[in-house]
Amino acid sequence: MSTTASTIKNTTQGVKDASEGLPKINWFTAGVILVLGTGVIVFLRWYQQVYSFEYGLDYFEPEFATYWMSFLYIELVLITVLGFVGVVWVWFTRPAEVNMTPHQELKCYMGLLTGLAGGGILAPVAINLFVEADAAWHQVTIRDTDFTPTHIVLFYGIIPAALAAGAVGFLWIHTRMPDFRNRVSFNLAFALAGGIMIMPNLGFNEWGHTFFYAEELFAAPIHWGFVTLGWAVFAIGGLIIQVLSRIVKLTRLISEEKLPA
Repeated sequence: MSTTASTIKNTTQGVKDASEGLPKINWFTAGVILVLGTGVIVFLRWYQQVYSFEYGLDYFEPEFATYWMSFLYIELVLITVLGFVGVVWVWFTRPAEVNMTPHQELKCYMGLLTGLAGGGILAPVAINLFVEADAAWHQVTIRDTDFTPTHIVLFYGIIPAALAAGAVGFLWIHTRMPDFRNRVSFNLAFALAGGIMIMPNLGFNEWGHTFFYAEELFAAPIHWGFVTLGWAVFAIGGLIIQVLSRIVKLTRLISEEKLPA
């Protein structure tokens, strides 16, 4: 009975899929992601511009606690809660079996590419903008604490938020997508691990600057760890190749299904 029901369901789904045509990237959704992400970046940059030099120069001033430490606590709580809820939800709602038609699987990949189309533009813009701001800040002001305005935005905000989103995405892909289920994508794992290792490298960097190394040039040896770990992000290119290879196969399967017998 269950086999018959499954066959009927798959047949019905196949007819429905054929009537919909090939899935495509949702450019409207990608645009919404881009606009919302740009709004967050503009807000963070504005906040730095307005409150960094006015209230962010001295960690021991009461205003620093008001404008910057409060900001730090809020973002850490939000990122931790949202990341935890996202990971728990994805894990406990994972299907026991993944049984997709080629059309459904291709639709999921188009959703993934939609997110990359919007967020993929924002990531390098945000990282480069705020990394440059951090370097400039330390070159023109006195380093008095690990909690500088630029660190609070970049190392305790943007990077942890990206890692939380990456963890949710990693789990979703490996529990929902047939081509990734029961195995691990080295490319995605390597990219995520590189971002995670930025954080202990930050601790080493701050310890070094506090005790024995004052130079803030990007090429300084104490910054080499950031560069090496940052290169791990290039592994995303390997993930995209995996995804595109699968999309090509799925497109061929769907085209063959439409051919008359």
